[in-house]
Order: sequence, then structure tokens, then C-alpha cells
Amino acid sequence: MTQLLNKNTSRKRTSTAQKGGAGSIIVLVMLLVLLSGLGWAAYNRQQIWDWYKLQGYTAPQNVSSLATTTTMTPYAKRIFYVNQPQITTGISFTGPCPNDGGEQTIVLGCYHGGQNGIFLLSVNDPRLSGVMQVTAAHEMLHAAYARLSGSERAKVDGWLEAYYKNGLTDARIKTTIDAYKKSEPKDVINEMHSIFGTEIASLPPELESYYSRYFVRRATVAEIAATYQSEFTSRRDQIAQDDAQLAVLKPKIDALESELTARLQIIQKQRAVIDDLQRRGDISGYNSAVPGFNVLVDAYNAQLNSLRRMINEYNQLVASRNDIALQEDQLVKELTANAANVSR
Repeated sequence: MTQLLNKNTSRKRTSTAQKGGAGSIIVLVMLLVLLSGLGWAAYNRQQIWDWYKLQGYTAPQNVSSLATTTTMTPYAKRIFYVNQPQITTGISFTGPCPNDGGEQTIVLGCYHGGQNGIFLLSVNDPRLSGVMQVTAAHEMLHAAYARLSGSERAKVDGWLEAYYKNGLTDARIKTTIDAYKKSEPKDVINEMHSIFGTEIASLPPELESYYSRYFVRRATVAEIAATYQSEFTSRRDQIAQDDAQLAVLKPKIDALESELTARLQIIQKQRAVIDDLQRRGDISGYNSAVPGFNVLVDAYNAQLNSLRRMINEYNQLVASRNDIALQEDQLVKELTANAANVSR
């Protein structure tokens, strides 16, 4: 009996130990699952945050159109939409996107750090078609740059700097980057990241591969940028060409005017001589002097006509040049007016 009790007791202890071991395993498994879940959540915290911010958000048609036109990939669209882009003008634009003197050009858009918003200036002038599209892509790339890990950013920064130093040939973009070096030295690489990605037609293979995560066809964005930039650059180039031509014409006109002044003085002196011969009745001397005098007059009149044509050409060129300058000024005012006027 005692033995049976002992056996029974022994069996009960064995059963208790087995249950305890199974419970420990369950707790351990649950702990591992929890830790794994926490690890997954930590690793994917940006995606989780994106999912949370996009709950209930549907991009307005004008916003989704910008993403589609610039061939943003699904990942880029998510970055773009998470920032819930706003297309606006007036105070609604200048409030979140003030021009405090740091920008060297007109402010067309801005990104608020921490994935807290993208604001785009509304531009409707058909001559500036493409400004909003390129600005949207530019600001999306700022948001994308902010998401890069430290190691990845260092790698991308190296590619950008190498291209800037050894591959960049576009004078306008060089000027823009150099301006950022003076006004916003801490953000130069960030600006390179957005500018190169949207405005350079062809980039080194490593950068093309990198930007493919954001654009299905990045060249489309660069083509759009070139189209609207040409509205400014073509006019500036024409103004520069006209100014160069005016600079050549002006001294020619001045020289011809001086020469005509000297010729006129000679003619006036010769006329006085002829008039004196006629007054004294020296017909022979008068007749001998007239042909030479007429040659002087004819030469003077020919040069005078040349001067008049040159002055007319100069005046027409000035008028054309000023008209083009006015067009450029109107384009700039179109942008600044949109930014300054109270939004409706």
C-alpha cells in the first residue's frame, strides 16, 4: 500500500513536471512571437506609419494626375500621398512655404520634414505647363531622401557629389547648385538629390538605377522640366543674343555718325568755297569745283542712308529685345502673383 502510494505519488510528480515544462515552452514560444512581432514592427515602422496616415485618404484628381504624369512608382506615390500634397496659391501657399531670402529662385513648392506635408504652387499659365509636375516630383524626392538610412544616404551622397564634380555640364543647374552652396550649405546634397533626379536627362548608371525606385521613366520628368525651362531659357538666350548684336551695332553707329559729322564739315567748307567762286563770278573755277563737291555730297548721302538703315535696325532690335524681356517678366510675375495673391 505504501509502495502503491509511493508509486502513485511518484507518478503525480512526474505528470506535474511535464505540465510545467509544456507551459514554459508555450510561454517561451509566445515571447518569441511577441519579440518577433516587435522586431518586425520596428523594422517596418515606416510602412506601418504610412499605412496609418493613408487610412481614409484618397488623392484628389489633380494630385494623382501629377503622380501619374511624372511616372511615379507605387512606392513614390505612397511617399507623395503620405504627405497629402496641397495645390494652392496666395496666403495658403506662402504661409507653409515662405521665401525668407534663402531661396535664389521663386519658391514653387516645399516639403515639411518628418513627412508632414508637401505644398505646391498652383500655376495655370499654359506657357508654364510642367512647372507643377516637376515641382511635385522634386518635393517627393525631398521626402524620399529623408527616408534613406544613414548608410544608404552616404552611398547616394557619394554618387551625387561625384556627378556634380565630374559629370555635370548644365550651366544653369551648376549656377543653381552654387547658389544653394551659399544660401543653404547644409542642404546642398539634398537639393542635388531632387534637382538631378528631375532635371538631368541622362545620369550615371548607379544614379539611374537608384532613381528607378521612384520613377518608371525618369526621362519623362526631365523632358517636362526642359520644356517649361525653355520658356525662360529661350527668351534669355534671345535677349543675350540681341544684346550682343546691339553691342556690335552701337559703336558702328557712333563711328558712322562721327564720320558723317566730319564729312559734313568738309562739305560745308567746300560749299563756302563754291559759293564764293560763284559770288565772284569765277565761272570756270566754279564749274571745276562742282563735280568734286557733288561727289562729296553723294558719298555723304549714301553714308547717311546707311546710318539711317543701321539706326532703324538698331531700334527694331531694341523693340524686339524689350518685348521678349517683357514676356519673361510676365512669366516671372505669373508665378509670383500666384504666390502673393490671396487664395480663393
